Amino acid sequence: MKIGDVKDTTSQMVQQYQRNSGADQAMDKTMDKTATAATAPPEEKVDLSSRSKDLLQIKNAVAQLPEIREEKIQELKTQIEKGTYNINGGQIAEKMVGESLIDIFS
Repeated sequence: MKIGDVKDTTSQMVQQYQRNSGADQAMDKTMDKTATAATAPPEEKVDLSSRSKDLLQIKNAVAQLPEIREEKIQELKTQIEKGTYNINGGQIAEKMVGESLIDIFS
């Protein structure tokens, strides 16, 4: 379970990636066609749409992100040790429902 600020750029990129997973599969098919086009006669030309290029850039950017945010972990550890870490049950429930909906519709 991930709990994070939705305004976080990383989270937004991940959510956008999940929403476009269907488009990503279409892009993979396009990439397969491109590989086929490379063996085709020289007079044929395949152009990828700007959307598929954008999706490829997003996919590469997400792949380069670290899976563990050390700064956030250290900040939370410090708050827990000091006894200043407060849990907001409403935010946790909201995130759980939101992520469940993303899983259902993706």
